[in-house]
Amino acid sequence: MQFQAVVWKEENMYVIKEALIGIATQGKTIEEAISNIKEALELYLEEMPEVRQDLKNVKTVGAFSIEIAQDF
Repeated sequence: MQFQAVVWKEENMYVIKEALIGIATQGKTIEEAISNIKEALELYLEEMPEVRQDLKNVKTVGAFSIEIAQDF
């Protein structure tokens, strides 16, 4: 299974959040954050087999960035 995630830096940690399920974690490096999100997703899907089954029907068509005016 493939997932989309976004990563950003907060103080001295990299935060990563998966887009579809909403699971988030962090790491001291980007690589550690990615490793942690993989583990978190695996553990979550192991405990939630119905979600794993539902995800088999989701067809991701892509990911893109959206920019909005900062003065809304």
